[in-house]
Amino acid sequence: MQKEEKRKLLWVGIFAVAMAFVETMIVYYLRKLYYPDQILFPLNTSMPTEILVLEWIREASTIIMLVAIAALTGKNIKQKVAYFLYAFAIWDIFYYVWLKVTLDWPSSLMTWDVLFLIPITWASPVICPIIVSLSMILYAFAVLRSEKNKFTKKQIICLSLGGILIYASFVWNYSALFLKKGYVLKFSEVAIEKEILTIASTYVPDYFNWPLFILGIILALGSLYFFYKGRKK
Repeated sequence: MQKEEKRKLLWVGIFAVAMAFVETMIVYYLRKLYYPDQILFPLNTSMPTEILVLEWIREASTIIMLVAIAALTGKNIKQKVAYFLYAFAIWDIFYYVWLKVTLDWPSSLMTWDVLFLIPITWASPVICPIIVSLSMILYAFAVLRSEKNKFTKKQIICLSLGGILIYASFVWNYSALFLKKGYVLKFSEVAIEKEILTIASTYVPDYFNWPLFILGIILALGSLYFFYKGRKK
């Protein structure tokens, strides 16, 4: 890895750490208002609809900011993706670091958290997004150290399938809950339908689909391993 890439990684990392603190402060205020006991489940559905909508916009804005810093940093599409995943991973890890510093939360890596709200609630033990973030960092370093390497079709399929399985494990609980109740998941309905909110307000997830998650991680890391291994050839 050249000096230029190391310098970029340093500054992108600094940006992500600072951005994570800003994100944490927003969550800090929200939890003080709506989750003073630090228990996130069942979800507090007394939050006004406009605040929930603003939360969706904030989450989307977060992704846009990470995309922007990656677009400015990377030289080509492969590098831009690598820098995005690296920035996302550092931001996500330090988000939990700052939550621990400011709120002394989570109590353990197995504590459940709400990860995203778009397009439906993502939920999992804290350790899961951290594992994903560490995998993203590995991806970024592998790509930046193997600039001339290209992903094969099989590797791209494995990466994509792995990502889909990981995503499915995160939304598994709430998707299964609403489908069981006979609701079709639409972006607006999740926030507005009173019946859905009533169900969510009494639901506490107690099962995480570890087989789905682990299989997704294995596929993604396996694809990355063979990509990096091809560098030596």
